[in-house]
Amino acid sequence: QVELVESGGGLVQPGGSLKLSCVASGSIFDIKRMRWYRQAPGKQRELVASIISDAYRYYADSVKGRFTITTDNAKNTVYLQMNGLKPDDTAVYYCNYIVSWGQGTQVTVSS
Repeated sequence: QVELVESGGGLVQPGGSLKLSCVASGSIFDIKRMRWYRQAPGKQRELVASIISDAYRYYADSVKGRFTITTDNAKNTVYLQMNGLKPDDTAVYYCNYIVSWGQGTQVTVSS
């Protein structure tokens, strides 16, 4: 059983930054399998960032160059650094590990 707890969301102005954290507890065998998704109102949940290998990260086209996914293996934590935020980034952001999901953290980008 895996429990995921996200934090770091909030209200930010366009152009601002936020750093999301997801702490995992339980049977975590490979932290690189942790992913970030988001779901905006009225839209499907979409994959935002994932770790393909030590050298390669996947990012949705809409966030490339602005978001960065990193991990702290010792803390079983995955982060999502979000810079240059836009109103279209407004969504609930979820952490995922295989079939486990966190409760989500709201990110609102608005002036």
